[in-house]
Amino acid sequence: MSAAAAACVRPIAPGDLDALLDLARGAGTGFTSLPPVRDVLQHKIERSLASFAAAVDAPGHERYMFVLDSGDGTIAGCCAIEAACGLDEPFYNYHVGLTVQASPALNVYKRLPTLYLSNDLTGSTVLCSLYLRRDARHSRHGTLLSKSRFLFMAAFPQRFADKVIAEMRGVSDAAGRSPFWEGLGRHFFSIEYGDAEHVVGQGNKAVIAELMPKHPIYTVLLPPEAQGVLGQVHPETAPALRFLEQERFRYQGYIDIFDGGPAVEAPLQAIRSVRRSHQATVVAGAPPHDGLPHLVANERLDGFRCALAELAPGTDAAALPETVAAALGVAPGARVRVCPL
Repeated sequence: MSAAAAACVRPIAPGDLDALLDLARGAGTGFTSLPPVRDVLQHKIERSLASFAAAVDAPGHERYMFVLDSGDGTIAGCCAIEAACGLDEPFYNYHVGLTVQASPALNVYKRLPTLYLSNDLTGSTVLCSLYLRRDARHSRHGTLLSKSRFLFMAAFPQRFADKVIAEMRGVSDAAGRSPFWEGLGRHFFSIEYGDAEHVVGQGNKAVIAELMPKHPIYTVLLPPEAQGVLGQVHPETAPALRFLEQERFRYQGYIDIFDGGPAVEAPLQAIRSVRRSHQATVVAGAPPHDGLPHLVANERLDGFRCALAELAPGTDAAALPETVAAALGVAPGARVRVCPL
């Protein structure tokens, strides 16, 4: 791309390995789906290439990975979609429920939050691996990167499950210490939280999960610091959570078994950007002066591109700036999918 090209989201390519490794190194502790290990990332790229190339009529083992090309040829961020989780090995979460202890004779009635090891989210589509370089967190890059996936899902709904979830990164400090791990997981493992996360990043989450206690856990038995982070997100993940909440994702009581971060979920067709997206035709002419920001994507599978543009609202005609049309690889007459922000 030239220096004047528009930023766009595209499928990851074989030549993106070094840039992806740099992103993974900057993500820090707790980013289990993007470990800074070259061989693991190479495998993720190869899996993504195979997923885009596959003929699919129902969600399976596919994992689609995307990068944000900032417009000058540099990779500023990444994100991914796992079509269906838990097909090869159990997909574990804790469900935060309630246990009631009551004794009328003693005038005792206690409602106790309780953690139940669960596979309830098996088969769901998972939004994952969202990371944007700190120096690129401007110009709506985060919005473009996060929400581009919804236009891809709207264009190819047969590739995804009816339920979509996102596991949000839980609380850890600057040293990589997780209060939830210290209060629970550490009692069953003789390794540091960062080492456990590294094992998970290698694709061995189920191995560790199966060593966790299978019986319900009363949260009142956890240290106060661990209780305080149940269902809470890492400060750097808070903007991503707000984006998803705007898209109608909701926390339904499921948390990560390692750091206690929340899983949020939404029906695919209820996601705001999926529901509001529609097809439009690219037309020649100058973009409107009073346009509103929209996501715009072509609807090619392996050549998918998504960018931002100012468009007239409520119209089926899309007059795109030349830089955006070039980034999307479209010309007048092409069909694109658009969604107002």
